[in-house]
Amino acid sequence: MVQPFENIPELSPADRTVAVLAVSPRAEDHTCLYGIFSHSNWRIATVSTREEAVQFLRTNRMAVVLCESRLPDGTWKDMLEALRLLPIPPLLVVASSEADDNLWAEVLNLGAYDVLSKPFDRAEVTRIISLAWLHWKDQLARLRQPPAVETAAARTPSGFAATA
Repeated sequence: MVQPFENIPELSPADRTVAVLAVSPRAEDHTCLYGIFSHSNWRIATVSTREEAVQFLRTNRMAVVLCESRLPDGTWKDMLEALRLLPIPPLLVVASSEADDNLWAEVLNLGAYDVLSKPFDRAEVTRIISLAWLHWKDQLARLRQPPAVETAAARTPSGFAATA
């Protein structure tokens, strides 16, 4: 029987360096993010629509997707659903010039990672993307670990593991 952790692919560039796909129809967003990323060894790719993002992610593993809240062909919610269909989904960070507590709560409740307000602040982008990448790497590492095997002999009659 094949265990789930045995199907996880080997390390990719997204596992070793921060790899982000920015999805926004606004050229100024891409320019700003390229400027922020140019001061690091992070990798960034940019597309304008959800469909372009899906096509890109079919052949390129990214750790984080930074998505404008409204796209020409959908919303961040549509992007989140599309990401969930990938074998190793990246984490979604939503970008919005209308970021507020309601958006933040909705983003977190539906399973995206976080919200970045616009205009982008270098320190905030760096902090949120770094934390998202570390979280994604941690999730991937857990998927790669074989499950712990516990024998019946190691348990006490109560069902708790015996200690020495």
